[in-house]
Amino acid sequence: MSTDLLRFGVAMESELLERFDALLARRGYSTRSEALRDLVRAALADDAPVGGATVAATLTLVYDHHVRELTERLNAMQHDLGAFVVSTLHVHMTHEHCLEVIVLRGPADVLKTASDRLLATKGVLQGKLVVAPMPSAPAVTHSHVPASTHRYLRKRQSK
Repeated sequence: MSTDLLRFGVAMESELLERFDALLARRGYSTRSEALRDLVRAALADDAPVGGATVAATLTLVYDHHVRELTERLNAMQHDLGAFVVSTLHVHMTHEHCLEVIVLRGPADVLKTASDRLLATKGVLQGKLVVAPMPSAPAVTHSHVPASTHRYLRKRQSK
């Protein structure tokens, strides 16, 4: 990718620009240019073609846990994903609503299809999949158990 910077003009309504500037101030941006670059990068990442490349992702769901059998259906879908589910976080928001964050790693197309199914499940009120390409690094061969657990298991086996 070239590092040449190109200038271009953007026209927008004054109220929209004021709201945008307020957002930038809250987020700590020093320039509109950097904020626009970040917005463009995010839009391009969201629109990236889905393929079989290995990615990391988070799927955030807000759902009504009083919907009949919803919790069981969501759990079953996660179990069907097997090793692609790295971790989950479950938060009770209100008496009726839960927030769940599912950390995933695997082929982008598989994760996208699975997330679409989860998001379309009756009782899921809102959600979003955020995909991040995996950095080029040596593959982790046994990510299911952290190294600290291996040390613990070796100690237990040697006794």
